[in-house]
Amino acid sequence: MISVRGLVKDFRHWGRRLRALDGVDLEVRRGEVFGLLGANGAGKTTLIKVLLGLARPTEGEARVRGRDPRAASARIRVGYLPEGHRFPGYLTGEGTLRLFGRLAGLPERTLERRAAELLDLVGLADRARDRVGRYSKGMTQRLGLACALLDEPDVLFLDEPTDGVDPVGRRQIRDLLLATRATGTTIFINSHLLSEVERTCDRVAILHHGRVIRQGTVEGLTRPTQRFRLRLATDAPLPAEQLQAVGAAVSSSNGAFEVEVADLETLNRLVDTLRAERLLIAEISPLRAALEDVFVEVVGEEEAR
Repeated sequence: MISVRGLVKDFRHWGRRLRALDGVDLEVRRGEVFGLLGANGAGKTTLIKVLLGLARPTEGEARVRGRDPRAASARIRVGYLPEGHRFPGYLTGEGTLRLFGRLAGLPERTLERRAAELLDLVGLADRARDRVGRYSKGMTQRLGLACALLDEPDVLFLDEPTDGVDPVGRRQIRDLLLATRATGTTIFINSHLLSEVERTCDRVAILHHGRVIRQGTVEGLTRPTQRFRLRLATDAPLPAEQLQAVGAAVSSSNGAFEVEVADLETLNRLVDTLRAERLLIAEISPLRAALEDVFVEVVGEEEAR
């Protein structure tokens, strides 16, 4: 669905040559949610602009649905929600959708149907006739997403879709994206809110100084660690000294315990020790590395080179 090969993008700034993208390679499959991660200035927005045909690469090639994104035909049924978008405050929510639908060339009958469907989908049906200037940040983001979905896109590009949105709004947008993916739409998300990406995306790529330094599935990157959540059936304290003696490090967390072991043999010795103390184990489950931890680790390794 989206293919990038050896992509390089240079800029001229005050007589200096700056490289925003440096040999980017990635693939996004049909019907998946793909997240592009990176700190500010990593080149995320530049890559999206290239994929939308808004910027010309210096080297390499990009394809969206097998086409050069600079071709007008490549942008048919491609939705885009830019970062920090703004709508005229005097327009209503319904009026905004009608304006963007006409700009996209939708027939009036189709536009009338889609506007009603999308306002209901994004939870703005009861605010459709309110002026956009009265909308909250979350409502404005949901309206922007509705505009991006007007043409029933095959590919949807989202640049920081939940930036500045409160937790309730982020959850609403996340649910919308998952519902959109269920229709077969391919979603490409550019974000630095890693917790949202972890909940939403199938695969991710980490971009650092214009280069992809790691990519894979969210599940694969956030692999289980040698840390485990341990909860006893009673409020009895853990025998810390005995557990340390078998090689387990113990800390408390949110009413439970976290134990870190070197291997599974140590974990089994830990369980034997608890049983010997007649302590009833209610839960013992592996802890996965958070995507944020993986990101910090990978970027740190890259900076140390």
